[in-house]
Amino acid sequence: MRQTQTIGEIVAKDYRAAEVFKNHKIDFCCRGNRTLEEVATKNNLSVDLLTNELNAAMQESTNDAIDFKSWSLDLLVDYIEKKHHRYVEKQSTVLKQYLDKLCRVHGQKHPELFKIKELFNVSAGELAMHMKKEELVLFPFIRKMVEAKQSGQTLSRPHFGSVSNPIHAMMDEHDHEGERFRTIAELSNGYTPPADACTTYKVTYSLLQEFEEDLHRHIHLENNILFTKANELEKQMKAMV
Repeated sequence: MRQTQTIGEIVAKDYRAAEVFKNHKIDFCCRGNRTLEEVATKNNLSVDLLTNELNAAMQESTNDAIDFKSWSLDLLVDYIEKKHHRYVEKQSTVLKQYLDKLCRVHGQKHPELFKIKELFNVSAGELAMHMKKEELVLFPFIRKMVEAKQSGQTLSRPHFGSVSNPIHAMMDEHDHEGERFRTIAELSNGYTPPADACTTYKVTYSLLQEFEEDLHRHIHLENNILFTKANELEKQMKAMV
């Protein structure tokens, strides 16, 4: 493992590395373009320590180490839509209801709940629009690129110019969501319910943490694998013309 490798590349190669970065509070999805050396310096960690932990994690046996990098792009976008987009749509509704109830019942004693609710509601709305743009614009074009390459056809120029343009926009939006959830995590003390928390309180924090973890994997699949491969495919298609 090279110290000049980006952390996004490391996780893309083996998702078991994600747990190491999460333990050190290192953002590997939205900010996966940093090198191992950079994040070690930024977080006052030894590069050797990080490398050893990563090597140990990658040697552990797990059924979750899916090699997404080997997947075709059309399969990957189908997976992201069915797995992650549907999850966000379903859980956003559930969490909004829980957060409404928590604010009504516990808001006076725990005013941070109002800010958490506000941030989550904004995130849910932004993610809904973000996913629609992917489903209606970016993902269909990625599928067209795959089909054109497989059939040997010439690909017509999209109205947005290059696939890199919507990709840059999507990555910027990913950054905003990553920042929002970092704030939610801080306000909730790392999703730790207070001593007087009822069952609904505990369930809500657990679901919020699960939502953030799913978002991290979702963004990782797009930023570090899908978008990189889509840019590469477009270059290949242009070279064939």
